[in-house]
Amino acid sequence: MIRDRVSNDSRTDPKLFTILSRTTSTSKQLTMGKRQAGEPLGDVVAADSPISKKARLADFPAPEPQRNGHSQINGHGLNNDARNGNGISQTAHQQEQEPEEEAAQSPQFPESLQAEDGEDDEQSAYSTISRQTAPTEGYSDLYLDTINRSVLDFDFEKLCSVSLSNINVYACLICGKYYQGRGPKSHAYFHALEIGHHVYVNMQTKKVYVLPEGYEVKSKSLDDIKFVVDPKLPKEEVIMLDKVAKDAWDLSGKKYRPGFVGMNNIKENDYFNVIIQALAHIPPLRNFFMLEDLSSAASSELATRFSVLVRKIWNTRAFKTHVSPHELIQQVSRQSNKRFDLLHQSDPVDFLSWFLNNMHLALGGSKTKPGTSIIHRVFQGKLKMESQRITAKADAGDRLRFEEAAEVIVETTRYLMLTLDLPAAPLFQDELDRNIIPQVPLTSILSKYDGVKAQEHLSMRKRYRLLHPLPPFLLFHIKRFSKNKFVAERNPTIVTFPVRSLDMAPYVEPNPAAHPVGEPIWYDLVANVTHEAVRTRDDSVEGEAERKVWRVQMRDRARDEWLQVQDLFVERVATETLFTKESYLMVWERRREDKGKGKGKGKERS
Repeated sequence: MIRDRVSNDSRTDPKLFTILSRTTSTSKQLTMGKRQAGEPLGDVVAADSPISKKARLADFPAPEPQRNGHSQINGHGLNNDARNGNGISQTAHQQEQEPEEEAAQSPQFPESLQAEDGEDDEQSAYSTISRQTAPTEGYSDLYLDTINRSVLDFDFEKLCSVSLSNINVYACLICGKYYQGRGPKSHAYFHALEIGHHVYVNMQTKKVYVLPEGYEVKSKSLDDIKFVVDPKLPKEEVIMLDKVAKDAWDLSGKKYRPGFVGMNNIKENDYFNVIIQALAHIPPLRNFFMLEDLSSAASSELATRFSVLVRKIWNTRAFKTHVSPHELIQQVSRQSNKRFDLLHQSDPVDFLSWFLNNMHLALGGSKTKPGTSIIHRVFQGKLKMESQRITAKADAGDRLRFEEAAEVIVETTRYLMLTLDLPAAPLFQDELDRNIIPQVPLTSILSKYDGVKAQEHLSMRKRYRLLHPLPPFLLFHIKRFSKNKFVAERNPTIVTFPVRSLDMAPYVEPNPAAHPVGEPIWYDLVANVTHEAVRTRDDSVEGEAERKVWRVQMRDRARDEWLQVQDLFVERVATETLFTKESYLMVWERRREDKGKGKGKGKERS
């Protein structure tokens, strides 16, 4: 009855009749199945193909310049919604609705085309994203004004801040965070859409990209950032580091000396910092790691990261006046099974011994054949050791007598570091001398290697003598700490030494074929690692609750000055006061001989 009434009303009302006709036609189209087009689309309709419902971001025309300041050609006037991608998504939504309405109302499109458009909605949205290979014309500097160089810090380990992966890592040049990848499903891509940070640099290739567009930026204004990521100086500049005094300035205008910069003490890694600083000032070692290409896949990660840190210490175009050893110490922690890390303080000499041996192997050195790496060529020397056994026997009167064996065992061994023993500190002092600190000259404790003075170790008596040729650099470890079952003790004896012209000839066995007999062998000080005990409580006794503070003193060859570095603090020190500290590790360099000036005269280095 209702249907008949509507039918009668429609006959009398022409408008209602038109609406019902269109509704009936639409319902028939929806119930009909798909059919193939009988003729090509170009023959049936002389019009362009309808736009798909998918948003094609790459086909959007460039925004026209406006005078009201909301949009500019260089992109600097875009609002936050446009940079975050909100404006693009809204425009795409509007453009995909307009063709849909036109296609539904226009009678010139067959039903098959409308059905094909419906199938496109079932495809994934990621397949519709088109990546640009180059910026739009007139927008070559888009987003570069958003780069914030003051927050960029490339010293930390290259791990994605979301996935903690070290594969294909990019650094955001706006906030400084690390993200993995730059594809449509990557963390860097989502960071660009959500936060609106669009410029990223690949930490491996040092190429800069704009996301989400995906094209590479080839602008000369980004060369300083690429250089800071992995600074590499030409060979001519590396050779002149010790000859020409050069100052540099960071981003804030603060003046610093390349090579003499502070190193961040993240937690308890000051023992690590002093060793790296000292090694970075040994010229042949420094030049090798600054000029050698260790970035190949066959290179050890330990050698690669140490090379990068040395180049950052000597960087002449740094963004800040200090560096962080986080990337290298993380590798050391993994390789040493957390024996050396940034959370616990260790002994600098223990770390140096481990580091030199593992670096030798990392550079392809042999465990048995000497001189197969730069480490051995710089530090390794030969030592003769004579051993004689001591036996204890009771005589007729039941008295204990010590007899030396007639046989003397002679061995030759190799060393990277020489240990020097301090004399025992006095236990008691009188009232007048209670404030006097015990002192001993360096030549006195070096007599351990003169081949005459014997050292007793358990049931053996030993004598040591150095052999020719001496290495280019000598490492002296002054043994201050000793442990027993009850307590750890520290010897506060001060070692006095000359900064230049230390004669090592009295401690080397004569060999006319290697060096003229009676001629001196001069060594000059390069670096001096010192120790200071700081009491954590005012009421604590000596040796109880003491905190160890490590510093390193290094010579600036270009200015002939000495500087002291403690973590982030760098200051000048007087040459006459170097020995007033508790020296723990010394680095001495052999002076080059000038054969043209006669015998016995060495040429001093600048």
